[in-house]
Amino acid sequence: MLLLLLFAFATPNNLSSGSSISLDQFAQYVRQEAVDKVSVRGGQDVVITLKSGATVTYYKERETNLFDALKTYGVTDDNFDSFTFEERPGDNTTGVLFQLIVAIVPTLLIFWVLWRMMRSVRTGQDQALSFGRSRARVTRDMERPQVTFADVAGCEEAKEELKEVVEFLKEPEKFIRLGARIPKGVLMVGPPGTGKTLMARAVAGEAGVPFFSISGSEFVEMFVGVGASRVRDLFERAKAEAPAIIFVDEIDAVGRHRGAGLGGGHDEREQTLNQILVEMDGFETGTNVIVCAATNRPDILDPALLRPGRFDRKVIMDNPDIKGRQEILKVHSKGKPLAPDADVEALARMTVGFSGADLENLINEAAILTARRNKKAIGMSELSESMDRVTMGPERKSRVISEKNKLQIAYHEGGHAVLHHLLTHSNPVTKVTIVPRGRAGGYVQSRPDEEEFLQTKEFFEDTITAALGGRAAEEIVFNQFTTGASSDLEQVTYWARAMVTRYGMSDTLGPRTFGTNNGAVFLGRELGEQRDYSEQAAVEIDSEVRRILQNAYGRAKTLLTDNRDKLDTLVRILLDRETLDRPTFEDVMNGKIDAEGLPTLPNTATNGNTAAAS
Repeated sequence: MLLLLLFAFATPNNLSSGSSISLDQFAQYVRQEAVDKVSVRGGQDVVITLKSGATVTYYKERETNLFDALKTYGVTDDNFDSFTFEERPGDNTTGVLFQLIVAIVPTLLIFWVLWRMMRSVRTGQDQALSFGRSRARVTRDMERPQVTFADVAGCEEAKEELKEVVEFLKEPEKFIRLGARIPKGVLMVGPPGTGKTLMARAVAGEAGVPFFSISGSEFVEMFVGVGASRVRDLFERAKAEAPAIIFVDEIDAVGRHRGAGLGGGHDEREQTLNQILVEMDGFETGTNVIVCAATNRPDILDPALLRPGRFDRKVIMDNPDIKGRQEILKVHSKGKPLAPDADVEALARMTVGFSGADLENLINEAAILTARRNKKAIGMSELSESMDRVTMGPERKSRVISEKNKLQIAYHEGGHAVLHHLLTHSNPVTKVTIVPRGRAGGYVQSRPDEEEFLQTKEFFEDTITAALGGRAAEEIVFNQFTTGASSDLEQVTYWARAMVTRYGMSDTLGPRTFGTNNGAVFLGRELGEQRDYSEQAAVEIDSEVRRILQNAYGRAKTLLTDNRDKLDTLVRILLDRETLDRPTFEDVMNGKIDAEGLPTLPNTATNGNTAAAS
């Protein structure tokens, strides 16, 4: 566009103030003495001003004499005296500019095209050369995260291990003086959501050294040799700024056991792993670079990666205990207004098995729920509701349930709750509800008062019996089974089989295990169980599992039949209140709350007639 504008302005301006005329017409004007003034510009453009005020233009050849040309058309010297004549020999700058542009612009265009071509070739070469460069993000002093070890709660032992690594880098002389060797690598192991990446950010915030972070999947590409090249480049950059820390998240993406691939043992991923092994503990020593890595699948990592000299330390980051959960809840509730009834300690006891990410999500959901209810502070009701949302999903208040199905759900959940109360070794009930939530029509929450890391045979037997309480209540009351017990049957079958095949809790089969998990690790998870027992043992296992389940189901039916009055009372109160917390439920079971004044149960429940299945 710019070139077009220059071309337009640089083109000789042929004075578009009037129309163009021929020499014959010009001579006719002169003979008639109608011309007032004649101006010649640049020796070629003749501007003729008529006495009428109009302006016309005549273009003559540059070498032609104007007066001689007019005389050839009968103009005399007397006619020349009738008008004023002037000549401007230097008034041709626009024409010169046009000629310069015509000569220069094409040359500039050719040079510009050549420059663009050379630049594109150079960019392609740079991209090809940079393809093997590491894509790690480096964090230095000015960009250091604000997360510190004080922001990480629930894993004190892991913090101590990593604090020592940071101290190694800050004061190496303290350890070298005693002959101690700085660890080459620290592997953080734990299930998802336990804070492995958060701990790495805390290390970056605490350490006063450059921190290189990268994901394991960023090493591997479809081109052979790229992963190994990126590993070399990453360690070269870290060594140049040593002391430094390299953090590799999800290292199982490149650190899996070698020789387990589908196409043989020498694929791109294994070349990348080999380069990591060499960089961590090869012939070069004293690099002063520590490698931190995180994974939730330590079982599939290559043994060469886990030996001393590479990953010297393995930091276990498991789900927090009650003290850790309490600390995590305090960290995530900091800066959020809590109501006086918000008991963090009680919430920590209720969240057995929650990871740090689950607890953070719980507090966030409670804050959102508080804002939705237009409250100024987060109360215990919001915290309890958010816990149910995290574990079971949101309430489905719009779900339409018939009275018959509602009665079936109440007896099903009531059967679970009553057995949990009656059985000695099962967990106490913390909540029972018949409000649909997620995919469940109702549910019973049962959590231990104290965390137990070892389980007994009696615990499994009572837990299986309580889990079969819903199906037993359906058979006792309605003389019919529904699909509501499908998940219960899956759980009790798994527990009973684990008792026999994994924990040696069968008197018939004795103290041994059956089957080993030895699947294809390159798929990331075991395909199944490898049988190391005979067909006769398999028959005995099935028989023992069946015996455990039948005995538990018989116990469930007997206990519910003997305590039918408690079951009916609980169902009537559930139909009225829909949800009962632990104190209310225990008062119902202990007879402190009765169903007096509440509607009686339908005949289908009291007479044992058949009810429609849900």
